Amino acid sequence: MRRLNYLFLIAFTFTSYSQNSNSDSVFINKIYNEALSNGESYEWLDYLSNQIGGRLSGSVNYDRSVKWGKEQLELIDIDSVWLQPVMVPKWVRGAPEYAHIETRPGNNISVPIAALGGSISTPSIGIFANVLEVKSFNELRELGKDSVSGRIVFYNRPMDETLINTFEAYGGSVDQRTRGTAEAAKLGAVGVIVRSMTTILDDYPHTGSMYYDGLTLNQRIPAAAISTNGAELLSSMLSLNPKTKFFFRQNSKNFPDVLTHTVIGEIKGSQKPEEIIVVGGHLDTWDLGDGSHDDGAGIVQSMEVLRIFKSLNYKPKRTIRVVLFANEENGLRGGNKYARESKLKNEKHFFALESDAGGFTPRGFSFDTSEKEFKLIKKFEELFEDYGMNNFFLGGSGADIGPLKDGLVILAGLRPDPQRYFDVHHAASDTFDKINKRELELGAAAMASLIYLMDNYKL
Repeated sequence: MRRLNYLFLIAFTFTSYSQNSNSDSVFINKIYNEALSNGESYEWLDYLSNQIGGRLSGSVNYDRSVKWGKEQLELIDIDSVWLQPVMVPKWVRGAPEYAHIETRPGNNISVPIAALGGSISTPSIGIFANVLEVKSFNELRELGKDSVSGRIVFYNRPMDETLINTFEAYGGSVDQRTRGTAEAAKLGAVGVIVRSMTTILDDYPHTGSMYYDGLTLNQRIPAAAISTNGAELLSSMLSLNPKTKFFFRQNSKNFPDVLTHTVIGEIKGSQKPEEIIVVGGHLDTWDLGDGSHDDGAGIVQSMEVLRIFKSLNYKPKRTIRVVLFANEENGLRGGNKYARESKLKNEKHFFALESDAGGFTPRGFSFDTSEKEFKLIKKFEELFEDYGMNNFFLGGSGADIGPLKDGLVILAGLRPDPQRYFDVHHAASDTFDKINKRELELGAAAMASLIYLMDNYKL
């Protein structure tokens, strides 16, 4: 019954939507003007990226970013700002990694690698072994333990370049990185090298999380990403000489979990303060770059939403809450903790929007909701036509807000142009110089506009 009443109210208020679209268009124009003329997202990101830098969970830099985020939200003069404690993994990369391909005894070619997040170290003298190249887990299993044992498994399945949606291509390849080490270890491999998850050929290894899936400490083996140029070279050399050997050394280490925080701030609703609209991204990054696109952009865009509302003297009907989530990259502890705490407090989340797809030109929004609700929300598309981002589609939202899903809350994700995102994703090349100020500000304006619309309709 609650669901039917909810859908009835949605339909009723969208009838009034057409009557108010002109005033909505005027206010959305004010949002865009404010973001593009007086926006602070670019300057915030400059500081976050260049003065603090990479912010891996459990690091000193992450704690510095928590302090910074809290201070900046307080300066916006919103109703309240607080920190939510959360225990997170602490993994340290250690000294720079080194790897080379042996072309013949005594003749080596060095290649760029980066330890995968959560991986153990190699022995201090490194690992030197023959290489077994595979494209899939099925291929690995068919080769069997006799072929795998004592070798370094090299996963070399590229992202599918024919897929226009690069996130779909990423999803079709990333299991090599996340699960590949456990699969290889079970068959007796001594190490794993994974082709970087990117669509371009370059010399940057792209890190990311990997999991041992319950393997005991003595069963675990080290794992690293190799740059795509390095992967192409290694594959070519293996085709010429299947007995080609590979050497790699890394010093990564896992420590006990440590205490850190998610940063939260809000503007209380004027009519229905008990109904919460969330906007956010994740404050943590990998340690190779400064995380400007993943996810510094989402952090500052989310903060900018509240600043825009304050600047325009907009008083939301519902509570608008910004959440700078901890530990998305290697555990999702911040998102899970936030959802658990909200459930314990019986908080009612009405809508949640996440930006975690880079700071590139915004193209639209994805929604995780029912088809009936999506058809109603899709009516908003026409208000975004003048801003070049009227692509609303059903499917997906964001990892941090995912734990809030309960069948009632509507989840959404900002969807920028995806073609360049995986050029820098999880790599040392994800730096502030790759950010375009106008693209970043357009994303913040789009997010503020959608939240404004969701706040005013579906009453």
